[in-house]
Amino acid sequence: MISEGLRIRPAVPEDAHALAVALLKNRAHMKPWEPYRPERYYTAEAQAERLADGGVRWFAVEGDAIVGAVILSGIVLGPFRSASLGYWVDRDHTGRGLATALTAEACRGTREELGLHRLEAGTVLDHHVSQRVLEKSGFSRIGTAPRYLHIDGEWRDHHLFQRLLHDDPPPGVPTGTSSNGDLA
Repeated sequence: MISEGLRIRPAVPEDAHALAVALLKNRAHMKPWEPYRPERYYTAEAQAERLADGGVRWFAVEGDAIVGAVILSGIVLGPFRSASLGYWVDRDHTGRGLATALTAEACRGTREELGLHRLEAGTVLDHHVSQRVLEKSGFSRIGTAPRYLHIDGEWRDHHLFQRLLHDDPPPGVPTGTSSNGDLA
C-alpha cells in the first residue's frame, strides 16, 4: 500500500515536463546509481523523446508531480518474452515502499498486458536498498556481471536478478507442443 495522495498510473506523452522537473530535482540523489546524463536529458524535449522510445513506464504521482517511476526496456517478444526493469523514487519519498509498489505494478502489467514471461534487473553491488526491493518483489539473484554498466563515471559490477512471471507458452503456441512441433 502506498501513501495516501499517491497513485501509480501508466506514463503518457504529456508527462514530459513533469518528468524533466522530477529528474532535475533528483539529479544528485540518483547520481550514484545512474549513467552519465548530458544536460539536455533534464529537458522536457528530451523526456518527450524518451517517452516515445518504445519503453513501457508507470509513474507514481502526487498531484501533478512525478515522484517515482518504473521502466521496462529491451522488451523482447517471441519465445524469449522478456524485458529489463529499472526504477527510481524521488528523494523525499524513499523508504515508504514506493519502489516496491512500482515494481509490483510493473510485474502485474507485464504479465497481464504484455504477456511477458520474465523480467530482469541489475543493481550495483553496494545498492542494498534496491536489492531488497527486488527480493521483496519476488526477484531472485541469478549472478554477478563484472563491469556490467558504466555508472557514475566507471564500469561497475552488478548483481543480476530475475523474476519469472508465468510458465504459459507464448501466444499462438499450443500447450504441450515440443520444440519440433510434435505434441509432447
